[in-house]
Amino acid sequence: MCGVTGWLDWEADLRREERTVREMTRTLVCRGPDAEGVWLSRHLALGHRRLSVIDLDGGVQPLADAPHAPQVVLGYNGELYNYRELRRELESHGHVFRTDSDTEVLLRSHLQWGAAAPERFNGIFAYALWNARDEELLLVRDHLGIKPLYWHAHRSGVLFGSEPKALLANPLFRAELDAQGVAELFALPAAPTAGHGLFRGLNEVRPGRLVRVTRSATTEVRYWRLES
Repeated sequence: MCGVTGWLDWEADLRREERTVREMTRTLVCRGPDAEGVWLSRHLALGHRRLSVIDLDGGVQPLADAPHAPQVVLGYNGELYNYRELRRELESHGHVFRTDSDTEVLLRSHLQWGAAAPERFNGIFAYALWNARDEELLLVRDHLGIKPLYWHAHRSGVLFGSEPKALLANPLFRAELDAQGVAELFALPAAPTAGHGLFRGLNEVRPGRLVRVTRSATTEVRYWRLES
């Protein structure tokens, strides 16, 4: 189990917000006791707490597509059961790997197949992927929603994290209870409305979906559905 958190802001320079991003990240230490990583750019900041399982030395996160001038950066929580098969397929397309981790397989799958990459994944996952060239953030959750991922839209961007407390560590998110969320907590604790959170303005990425955030819009895309 790992923890992911981050902050997208189209107006602020997040390179000046390292302290806040680290505070957001440290709320997730229980999910990832082995290592902490923070990546900062002008409009996007990523934090990660790691529980080391695969490639103990090479699986450090956030993970970028290149060591210098990266264009795509990933914060990932989960496990890809078919990462070896995907790696062989990606190598046949010319991809050269720097690590043995499933994290890099996931990142390079997006480089190869774009937003259609999750359709190829077999596993449990929740992750944030930032494409600096296209100025696009993807928040993605596994098919059945095993791994959690929450997000909140603020005036000039979004906050996100594996747990609500990561968002609460940012002053842009206020701890105000949502009436519907409280009602569902008592009336429907085992089956709350999908995507709703306990706090006002708190959303959960729904299973089998991705949330795409750009300057012009925030949209939800369904990449998988259960078929009988």
